[in-house]
Amino acid sequence: MTSQVIAVGIDDMAAYIPKLYLPIETLAEARQLEYAKLNQGLGLTAMAVADAQEDAATLMANAVLTLIHNNRLDPRTIGRIYLGTESALDGAKPTATYALDMLTQALREEYGDDCLLHCDVVDLTFACIGAVDALQNTLDWVQAQPSRMGIVVASDIAKYELGSGGEYTQGAGAVATLVKANPRLLRLSGEWGVATRSVHDFFKPLRQVSKTAFVSEVLHLADRNHVDIGALLSKLDKTIAVQGILDSNEAVLHLHKDTPVFDGPYSNDCYQQRIREALSDYAHKNELDPKEALATSWDRLAFHLPYAYQARRMFGEIFLLEAMATGQAEALAAAAGSPLVDQHDPQWPALVRAVTKTKAYRQFVDEKIEKGERASSLVGNLYTASLFMAIMSLLEADLTTGELAEGATLGCFAYGSGSKSKVFTASLQAGWQEVVARFGLMSRLASRTAIDYPTYEKLHRGLRSESVAPQEGAFYLRSIHAEHDNQEGARAYAAWPVAVATV
Repeated sequence: MTSQVIAVGIDDMAAYIPKLYLPIETLAEARQLEYAKLNQGLGLTAMAVADAQEDAATLMANAVLTLIHNNRLDPRTIGRIYLGTESALDGAKPTATYALDMLTQALREEYGDDCLLHCDVVDLTFACIGAVDALQNTLDWVQAQPSRMGIVVASDIAKYELGSGGEYTQGAGAVATLVKANPRLLRLSGEWGVATRSVHDFFKPLRQVSKTAFVSEVLHLADRNHVDIGALLSKLDKTIAVQGILDSNEAVLHLHKDTPVFDGPYSNDCYQQRIREALSDYAHKNELDPKEALATSWDRLAFHLPYAYQARRMFGEIFLLEAMATGQAEALAAAAGSPLVDQHDPQWPALVRAVTKTKAYRQFVDEKIEKGERASSLVGNLYTASLFMAIMSLLEADLTTGELAEGATLGCFAYGSGSKSKVFTASLQAGWQEVVARFGLMSRLASRTAIDYPTYEKLHRGLRSESVAPQEGAFYLRSIHAEHDNQEGARAYAAWPVAVATV
C-alpha cells in the first residue's frame, strides 16, 4: 500500500515594509553619482529605510500579525514561527523570541496570556538564504503531519557603510509566509537543488580590536599622542571582576557591526556559479532530460535580488547553456553577433554578455523575470526577504494582467553568501487570485513617506532615538536596558496607539 502524497506549500503571504524611504536620486546627488546608471543600469528607484525604533524583531512581528489577522488565525493553532535573518539582535537569544512577546501582547486580550506558549520559534542564519532554509524545513514538518500549520518569516535590515559600493542597494522589510497542507496559493513539491561552497564573498565577522589600538585611537582623537598606553592599561584592575569596557577578562575587545565585509564582483560570480550548480542538481535529482529546456520553460522565475536587475544580469549564462542543450545556441550566437564557444573558452564571458543584449533574451526577461523586480526597485535589498518579496511582486503583477492560470510553474532561485543556492519550483493553486488580491503590496509602497538626505544619515548613524513617522498600531522598540543594569541589553517593545475617532 502506497502512502498518499499530501500537497504542502504556501497558503498566504504578508509583507511589512517601513513607512520611510529614500529616493535613490537623492542619494545619487549626495554621493555625486550618476542617477541614470543606478536607475537604468541596476533598476534602483528607492530604498526602504527602517525608522529609529524599528529593528528585525519589529519588522517580523508586524508582518506576522498582519498574516494572522488576514487569515483569522487562532494563535494557539500555530505550531511554529521560524525566522530567517542575518540582522539578529543577540548572539544567543533568538530575535524570534522578541517577536513572539510582541505578538502575545497584541493577541492576549482575545486568546489569553499563553496563546503562543506552545509555539516553537527559532532563528536560522545563512546570509540571505536563511528563510528559504526555514521554509524547506517547515514544509517537511507539515508533510510529516498535515494537520500542522507553521509560519516562516524573513526579516532583515540591509545596511552598508556610508559611501560604500553597497550603500545604494540598502533596504529593509519582512515577509511572513503561512505554510499548510492543501495550500490556496502555491504548492511546493519534489526535490530541491542545492549547491554549497565555503567562500568569503560577503560576511559579518566578529571583529577583534586590541585594547592598545582602542585606547590609542581615543587618545589620538583627544590630541594626546604622547601618553604611554602600556602604562595606562597597566592600571586596570587585575581581578576577575569586570568594572568597565576595558576592564574585561579578555585581552582583546570583540565588536559586532551590522555592516558587512564584502566583495561585490566576487559575490556576483559566486551568485552566478551557485545558482547554475543548484539548477544542475535540481535537474539531476528530478531525473530530467538534459536535452530539454528546464528553467527557461518555467512560466515565471523569482530570484534573490541584492539589487533589482541582479537576476537579469546573472541569468544570461543559464539562458545560453539551455540554448546549447536544446540546439538553439547557434542562432542565438548569430543574433548576438558573436562566435559560438563553449564555457571553457576565454571568450565565453563576452558571448554571455552579448546574448543578454539580444531581442530573444530581452523578451525572456520581460515575460518571466521583470514582474518580480518591481518591488525590489522600490524597497532595495531585503536580504532573506528578497526572494519572498519577488514572489509577491510578480504574483500581484500577474493578477492584474491575467496571464497566469492554475498550474503555472514558478521557478525560485535562492542565494546566500558564504555561499549556498537552492532551486525549487512552485505551482499556482486554484485559489491563488483571491489570496493575491489581498496583498496590496504596490499600493502600500506608494503610500510611504520620502525622507531627505540629512534625515537618512542621522538614521544610518544611529543619531536619532525617536521615530520619524510612527505608524498607528505597529510595534516599535521602546527601550534597551542600560549598561551595568542586571538586564543590560534586554529590549522592550510596545505598539503605537491607534487613534480613536471622535463623534
